[in-house]
Amino acid sequence: MTKVVSLNKARKAKVRDQDRVQAARNRAAFGRPKAEKALAKAQGEKADRALDGAKRED
Repeated sequence: MTKVVSLNKARKAKVRDQDRVQAARNRAAFGRPKAEKALAKAQGEKADRALDGAKRED
């Protein structure tokens, strides 16, 4: 015999799982300290300057 499933509970469980995934994405995107964000920005700018400095004139 099959198991009876409450559709309301299944729907809510699906929404909870989606919320957990979204929360993990947000933690990865916004959960860094200010110093770490500044360091990443500075490294990116340094890489851009190095790339611009290596360009040849046409």
